Amino acid sequence: RRKVLKGWKKPRRFHRNLVVIGAGSAGLVTAYIAAAVKAKVSLIERDRMGGDCLNTGCVPSKSLIRSAKYLSHIRRHEEFGIRKAYAEHHLSDVMDRVERVIAAIEPHDSPERYRGLGVDVIQGEAKIVGPWSVEVNGKVLHTRHIVVATGARPAVPPIPGLEDVGYHTSDTIWSLREDPGRLLVLGGGPIGCELSQAFSRLGAEVTQVEMLPRILNREDPEISELLEQTLAGEGVRVLTGHRVTEFEVDDDGTKLATVVTEDGSQQLPFDTLLVAVGRQARVEGFGLEDVGVEVENGRIATDPYLRTRVPTIYAAGDCVGPYQFTHAAAHQAWHAAVNTLFSNPLKRFKVDYSTLPHATYTDPEVARVGLNEAEAQEQDVDYQVTRYDMGGQDRALTEEEAKGFVKVLTPPGKDRILGATVMGPSAGELIAQFSLAMKNGIGLNKILSTIYPYPTLSEANKAVAGEWKKANAPAGALKLLERYHGWRASDEGEP
Repeated sequence: RRKVLKGWKKPRRFHRNLVVIGAGSAGLVTAYIAAAVKAKVSLIERDRMGGDCLNTGCVPSKSLIRSAKYLSHIRRHEEFGIRKAYAEHHLSDVMDRVERVIAAIEPHDSPERYRGLGVDVIQGEAKIVGPWSVEVNGKVLHTRHIVVATGARPAVPPIPGLEDVGYHTSDTIWSLREDPGRLLVLGGGPIGCELSQAFSRLGAEVTQVEMLPRILNREDPEISELLEQTLAGEGVRVLTGHRVTEFEVDDDGTKLATVVTEDGSQQLPFDTLLVAVGRQARVEGFGLEDVGVEVENGRIATDPYLRTRVPTIYAAGDCVGPYQFTHAAAHQAWHAAVNTLFSNPLKRFKVDYSTLPHATYTDPEVARVGLNEAEAQEQDVDYQVTRYDMGGQDRALTEEEAKGFVKVLTPPGKDRILGATVMGPSAGELIAQFSLAMKNGIGLNKILSTIYPYPTLSEANKAVAGEWKKANAPAGALKLLERYHGWRASDEGEP
């Protein structure tokens, strides 16, 4: 890596300890940590602070999902013992609420807040012009290190006719103010599933198309099956194993998508199209290639310490991957900040993803940390499965949400957690305990011995630990106890 620096003139004087490019989750956390340890740090953002998460991702989507869930509860009023319930809604009002929530959270990521923390916030286009130099607004900043946190954007497949019919992505769907009518959703990943369900609950006629054999294909098949059944039960038409080959507008103005399967092809009419087939890293337009930073498989290549091929330049967040989650970006940001500001060849910090959880906010939610069964089999890991059905969970029953399960993988006969999957109400909250347990070496025995308030959904985690205990009870010792208690019960003793 040091050889890459040859030919570049090192500045005599540095203006900054760190320059961060991009003010999404990774960039904000990196700059925050740098300022907290009193480093001189500049944070450059060309668009809006907060990045995709605040403006077009996590915050707006979860706001929309919440409004849609409220409507779903009204439609299920009889399940809650309510004879009549009725609601009127208009998409424009729901989207106004989405904007209001964004506005409420926006100050957390604002330039004013970060300047108050000691960060030099600069609005403008950044360009890396050397291993120690970044140009912005006609000025060159010399810095000891650079952290690239440029995020990602929605991937758009090169399907013929796509531009002719027009489309939305997860970046632009928030501009909708009228009922989308027949909504065609391309993609069966987390974003496609969340928005398919939400817009269906808001009254759209939704068809979801996924070219793979199942939706949420990174989860175990039983997750995909249960979620597909749930979506279908709510009116979403889920077409797995279908590939869109062409879009067109026919003579009467109807938009059509041609989809093919092993059995042939058909045309799907639609009014609105949402492309949700994944995200691609932003790696071009700011000078990476000019200084020798490598891009592999569309993402910035880094070592386990988040250092690029150029030793003064690090990268974090969606532009790096492999996990494009807000919390993954924040996790990487800590490592990027510490490894740059306190660089020491003898003490660097590797990024550990082994206890990184993730969640899909459908209803029911899906969350996981560590291995699932498919991954354990791929990696030839010997495991034991313990499962608890949410259908018997007391609090879930009171909430009319008793569906799903908790599943934990452990080494055979041992209580060490290899991975956990939760499907059910508040799965994104429940998975955090398993992440904590794995991070700190806490096994199922200690979870079982923990006191939980009753009735809570979190008792499901204790219940699955109880199922593991029953399955691994020492048979020989139990037989001896049975004989012992039988003897005690038959002993006449004193009256």
